[in-house]
Amino acid sequence: MTTHRRSAAFIALSVTAAATALTGVVTPPAHADGVAGTAAPATASVPALNWQPCAEDGGPAAQECAELPVPLDYRRPDGPQLGLAVTRVRSDRPSARRGTLLVIPGGPGSSGVQRVTQKGERLQRETAGQYDIVGLDPRGTGGSPKASCGLAPEDRELVNLRSWPAADGSITENVQRSRRVAEACARNGGARLRSFTTANEVRDIDRFRQALGEKKLSAWGSSYGTYVGALYAQKYPQHTDRWVLDSSGDPDPSRVEQGWLANMAVGADDRFPDFARWAADPARKAEGLRLAERAEDVRPLVLELAVRLDREPKETTTAGVPLTGNRLRQALQNALYSDGAFARLAGLVQAARDASVKPVLPAELAQPLPDPDAAVTIGVVCNDVRWSGTVPSYGRAVAADRLKHPLTAGMPVNVTPCAFWKDAPVERPTRITDEGPSNILMIQGLRDPATPYSGALKMREALGDRARLVAVDHGGHGLYLGNGNACGDRAVSTFLTTGTRPERDVHCAD
Repeated sequence: MTTHRRSAAFIALSVTAAATALTGVVTPPAHADGVAGTAAPATASVPALNWQPCAEDGGPAAQECAELPVPLDYRRPDGPQLGLAVTRVRSDRPSARRGTLLVIPGGPGSSGVQRVTQKGERLQRETAGQYDIVGLDPRGTGGSPKASCGLAPEDRELVNLRSWPAADGSITENVQRSRRVAEACARNGGARLRSFTTANEVRDIDRFRQALGEKKLSAWGSSYGTYVGALYAQKYPQHTDRWVLDSSGDPDPSRVEQGWLANMAVGADDRFPDFARWAADPARKAEGLRLAERAEDVRPLVLELAVRLDREPKETTTAGVPLTGNRLRQALQNALYSDGAFARLAGLVQAARDASVKPVLPAELAQPLPDPDAAVTIGVVCNDVRWSGTVPSYGRAVAADRLKHPLTAGMPVNVTPCAFWKDAPVERPTRITDEGPSNILMIQGLRDPATPYSGALKMREALGDRARLVAVDHGGHGLYLGNGNACGDRAVSTFLTTGTRPERDVHCAD
């Protein structure tokens, strides 16, 4: 899921990137809107936003920031509050302004404020100044209040947060770590960690809308942000204007994040041929990055190298952190997000094959994630819904998936801390339906490693006539103003500036 890779990579979406109840656990009943619990009453006071300049180097010069108070628990709107970091870049053409465009980040774990800093100026140009561009840092991220699970550094390493099985396919260590992490989060996370849910992010967005004084919002949600955006459009359809979902996952409410993670095995298989063609291109030879003369030889080369590193990890430039087979596999997953990361991956493979060279690990694999980053990613993924499965069933799933999808070696279907989560979710996921205004444009890559095209088609099916889909014949994760192409970018910009969508689903050639 465009994601902040280090924290979002746990699920993909990203991480980037919740499912049916465990046997014997009863899910609480939902209200008519599909969401258990209650939002703040309509009579609740609307907070005022005290905007202050907060421009950063490389970001919009006119960027402003403020703090949005939200209830820790919307069932107690007048109870303890959290102050969320929010930002805006006001339209530079007031006479052309037509509304407010919300940037919804990926993750869980990515910063909306950072996303506006990175993309605000480009987005303003693409939309001809028709919008104030706004974003918020969801609970636990960026400048918003964080939580801590108090995890040991080893348990915060990305290659361990992702449950890669042992070299022989066993999951014993994964089970022990998942149980340990779940217990630590239950012990140390408190009410704040329990409040980290997609449903609360949706409510926080609507509170932000009210504070901005807007009847409707337009939005651009990426990766996990597409799920947030789809839930908002389901719960508050009357407050949606022009809605863009960029790189979507399967919204099946019986699986949600558990399904997204499992689907990454398909995503890696869809995407790897792009890397293989790149790594076999004769142009790589002068760069020292050509891995094979034929594209079809790249996959077995990488797989065999990972197995060799399983047996004999290689010392790296990071003391005490060797290049193992699973670290190589995780580096591969990260690199598949963007063509721009191919050179780094090929360089790592070449260094691993050269006995005279110490490989340099990518930064996200060389050190643990900060505890708050790990906590928010785990928290949202596990709080949204209770995951299905027993320890034996995870073992069987891993064994089957390793054979079917060797690039991901069983990781996407392995056990996670969610299997041992202590607090039952207070809400069950909302079902996305075709009920609501027809004002959604989806854009999706055909070879997305994190949210594969097959999963996005499930979102398209759920939305029915509410949506149109722009399918882009390109690889990578996150398309608009990122990994896409001129055709896809033009379709999104045209929709945001004119409201015009294709009459039917369309295809953009690479």
